Amino acid sequence: MSQHHIVPLSVYFRVFALLLVMTVVTVAVAFVDLGWGNTPVALAIALFKATIVILFFMHVRYNTPLMWLYAGAGFFWLLILLVLTMQDYLTRGWETAPVEFLKTSPTPF
Repeated sequence: MSQHHIVPLSVYFRVFALLLVMTVVTVAVAFVDLGWGNTPVALAIALFKATIVILFFMHVRYNTPLMWLYAGAGFFWLLILLVLTMQDYLTRGWETAPVEFLKTSPTPF
């Protein structure tokens, strides 16, 4: 039989308060012009909040090492997706259409 870990209610209130504070920090950072750094900072805060939710509200913190492995694999996959998204976002302006192609109008015959 598996044993269930009983979490005190005060832990949930502290985690909830931390999530509220991080939400206020997210809103405050949105009003600060960090240039290209706005998106990575917002993603880092969101990743931290997601980690807190997974650890405490989904009880991964008190679970078996196998559950830690599954949760870590999910975060690794999320990291891969975020890195690929940022790679696409950062390299969009690297290739531009040739100027000559845009200036000439093709004649049908």
